[in-house]
This record gives sequence, C-alpha cells and structure tokens, in this order.
Amino acid sequence: MKKVENKQAFEEAIQAERVVVMFSADWCPDCHFIDPAMPRIEADYPEIDFIHADRDALIDVCQQYDIFGIPSFVGFKNGEEIDRFVDKKNERQKKKRHLLIVTSRSKLEGSFYGDLK
Repeated sequence: MKKVENKQAFEEAIQAERVVVMFSADWCPDCHFIDPAMPRIEADYPEIDFIHADRDALIDVCQQYDIFGIPSFVGFKNGEEIDRFVDKKNERQKKKRHLLIVTSRSKLEGSFYGDLK
C-alpha cells in the first residue's frame, strides 16, 4: 500500500480514477488488526489504488475530510469522495465490500455509485 507523507501527495493521490484511502495511526490497535488483511484486499481489487494516510502526520487532511475515527476508509474518484466507512462492529466486512464495489464499479457505470444489484 502506497503511503502519502504530506497534504500535496494526498491531494495528488486522490485524483486517480479509483482510490481507497485508509486513515490510521501507529498507536491504533484496531488499525493494526486490519493490516494483515490489506494485501489480500489489494490483490482482490487491482483496479483500485490503495493509499495509507497517517492520521497524525496528516491532521490537516483529516480535519478537511472530517476523519474523526480510525481506521477510516474513504473512496475517491477523480478527487471526489464517493463513499466512506468507519466501523468496529461486525458490519465491517459488509461495509468494506460495499466501498470496494462502489469504487471498482464507478468507472464502469459512469457514475459515483453505479448499480449495486
């Protein structure tokens, strides 16, 4: 997963066709819980650019995008936010799959959300 180190790199990264940004922090145990699953998720969705954003290093970006809880996953298309989720409960897998489907289909469907049938 590519890491962005500053606001300029973040803004450039989210301009891609399909991007999911994972906001996390080194001190966050829930963030580390997700880490082992990310390589498989990236492999399952090669059409999506996965970006890691450190909450503490990019606090101004987090404020701009209202990132209050971590880990947070935010999907972007050409710089525009299309979906997000933050969840520590059992809904995590369902929401993660929804975010990935929305992000991966957005190009094919010609809209942000596409047809989720």
